[in-house]
Amino acid sequence: MSAISSNRPLRLPATFKEKVWGRTDLSPWFENQHNKIGEVWFEAGLPLLVKFVFTSARLSVQVHPDDAFARVHENSSGKTEMWHVLKAEPGAQIALGFRETLSAERLRDAAMSGEIVNLLQWIEVSAGDTFFVPAGTVHALGAGLAVCEIQQHSDITYRFYDYGRPRELHLNEAMQVAALGPAGAHPRNFPVSCPYFHTERMSIERRQTIPANDARSRILIFLTGCGSIAGQPFRQGDAWLVPSGAPGFEIQAEKPVTLLDTRLP
Repeated sequence: MSAISSNRPLRLPATFKEKVWGRTDLSPWFENQHNKIGEVWFEAGLPLLVKFVFTSARLSVQVHPDDAFARVHENSSGKTEMWHVLKAEPGAQIALGFRETLSAERLRDAAMSGEIVNLLQWIEVSAGDTFFVPAGTVHALGAGLAVCEIQQHSDITYRFYDYGRPRELHLNEAMQVAALGPAGAHPRNFPVSCPYFHTERMSIERRQTIPANDARSRILIFLTGCGSIAGQPFRQGDAWLVPSGAPGFEIQAEKPVTLLDTRLP
């Protein structure tokens, strides 16, 4: 596991991914960019992937496979994920599942015509909302959002519809893995737990002692504030790996801190 060089907390490198639906303004988490950045990845050598997602337009209508399908067809794990909304412009929306149960034939026809956009359950969101997106849930992020996404370490995405953009669609694969009904599109409370990750939200006004980590490795994702972690400076937008076996340490906040603590269950 190359990311772990000691048992001290370790800042993870950020990888910036250009996307047609991304944007140049990534503040206040990262410096503004010349190209449209849609995703900032943090990889830790774990079966988890952490992203910051920035949108200036709707993402494709898409779905991710579960483990069983992905292993057979993609030699990969599946992709179950969660979203924590960091910023939402007025009227910003997400889509999770459909407004009603569809037949497979109607779903295929709707994907080919673009009607699928209107069949989705779109809901307005606000900063602080959290959503769980199991594999098989047809979904989309709307424009005007900044989201922290925690997911299985997989980038397998099947697009149903992409608003005429010149990108590949995956209708046959998507039809095989998509759930055809509503998905319970409502915000969740913390913690968010599933077989792939357990995520809690933490607020620190001045200092917080983190006990020794005898369990599996975890990732601390700093959403607001700045200060020091085990004597090392951090700022919002950082993600830090706390390896298994790490001794206890302190987080000291120079400005009030909000973070997500995610780990393997």
